[in-house]
Amino acid sequence: MAFTTTPSGASCGATIDGLALDQPLSSDLIAELRAQWLEHKVLIFPQQQLTPSQLVTFSEQFGAIGEDPFFGHIDEHPKVAAVQRSAHEKTAIFAEIFHSDWSFLALPPAGTVLYGITIPPMGGETLFANQVLAYEQLPDELSRQVEDLIALHSAALGYAPDGAYGEQDQALGRSMKILPSERARDTHAHPLIRTHHENGSKALFSSAAYITGFTGMAPEESESLLMALYAHQTQPEFIYTHRWETGMVVMWDNRSLLHAATGGYDGHDRLLHRTTIADTQF
Repeated sequence: MAFTTTPSGASCGATIDGLALDQPLSSDLIAELRAQWLEHKVLIFPQQQLTPSQLVTFSEQFGAIGEDPFFGHIDEHPKVAAVQRSAHEKTAIFAEIFHSDWSFLALPPAGTVLYGITIPPMGGETLFANQVLAYEQLPDELSRQVEDLIALHSAALGYAPDGAYGEQDQALGRSMKILPSERARDTHAHPLIRTHHENGSKALFSSAAYITGFTGMAPEESESLLMALYAHQTQPEFIYTHRWETGMVVMWDNRSLLHAATGGYDGHDRLLHRTTIADTQF
């Protein structure tokens, strides 16, 4: 089964045409797609029709399904979560800060897959920031500051009971199944500069959403450095803006990218199904 690859023309991202993902793919085809995934970091498969089970089967061809520690699953499948927002919801847009999914875990996931089911006629784009480019283009002074740094990652700001998606947020009637927990206060340390174990590329593994500080650095110094990094990492030249269509599958490499959600679709429902692809090593 042949496919064509069309790069986005931006910092990352490519559209894959010619494949139907509702059936298992051959091992040779999966190897080709993995190579494309590692190169382009975001793969887009338009015009798909997938059940939750078929979405899981597709995802599992790239690795075991990983943990979604603070999401509930959909009724139809225990390995699928719903990223959703109702038309008249008043809660804050979910995941508007650039981040790498679940970077606060001891072994963060390799990838994330989203499948568009209900897509608003405007807004709701996903932004992807290429962190290999961000690392390669670090200014000299910032590069000297971050060499060999270890970052402390925690989900407390988002998913603790008093976090952004905690008890007060739940009281506002968020439609998405988020499960706040004291577990969100757990902390894991990861190198700020991450070497990709599949292709050897180096990337900034940093996010203002989940990094709470750097080892051996005072809190105010850590905060200042984190903000300087965030400003650098999210520059327009590093970003690909993805516009969704119904039936579109998008998979991305959390080891090489940050991503962020956007709003702009008030008055419209939005629903995507999500799986997480586990990694085998950091």
